[in-house]
Amino acid sequence: MDEALVDALGDLVRDRSRLGRSSTAERVADILRDRIIEGMFKPGDRLSEETICERLEVSRNTLREAFRLLSHERLLEHRLNRGVFVRILSAADVADLYQVRRVLEGAAVRRKPTGQALAVIREAVGDAERAAADDDWQSVGTANIRFHQALVTLNDSPRLDEAMRQLLAELRLVFHVMENPRAFHEPFVARNRELLDLIEAGEPDRAAAFLDAYLDDAEQLLIHAYEPTR
Repeated sequence: MDEALVDALGDLVRDRSRLGRSSTAERVADILRDRIIEGMFKPGDRLSEETICERLEVSRNTLREAFRLLSHERLLEHRLNRGVFVRILSAADVADLYQVRRVLEGAAVRRKPTGQALAVIREAVGDAERAAADDDWQSVGTANIRFHQALVTLNDSPRLDEAMRQLLAELRLVFHVMENPRAFHEPFVARNRELLDLIEAGEPDRAAAFLDAYLDDAEQLLIHAYEPTR
């Protein structure tokens, strides 16, 4: 088993407290989804039922229901006689994800932000800048995910927030296709700051145009990484 996957599975022990006395499949799914968003589980990783049940102290039935929920979200897939694996996304998945992002985030940056929402966005931008200074590009990717999740909260819709959370978990799986995480993430650290500045300045039209170009560039970089000649 890959050493990074062993470490990721071991970290699940600290998540037991999130389950409470009456653990549910939804809570287990939340934990596993968060690990995907944080980049701990990678595309193609096989998830051991035995190990996860032991770490989280849940039943196999609970875990299998959590696996089913995450399979419905297109994060996991069951391979006959082989087990459950983290899904490997395609270039077509990337294009579809970015199409949805343009709708959700484009609408969000056109709305007047609340002070609370701006504080969360600022925190994510700052975390990415600090992680970049530390050359920790996995943490930069995680902060970037949080930044875009926070943008969608400007829509003031719990349903859109949930949709974005699931979408960003898929997007984190796409990030793993990049052979050089720094080359991919570094330019967007500064661009996140620029987008925040436009939102704070109360310039929704400029923010929306900036975001469109931002998403176009990110999509093309990721799709290029899927080209079979690379």
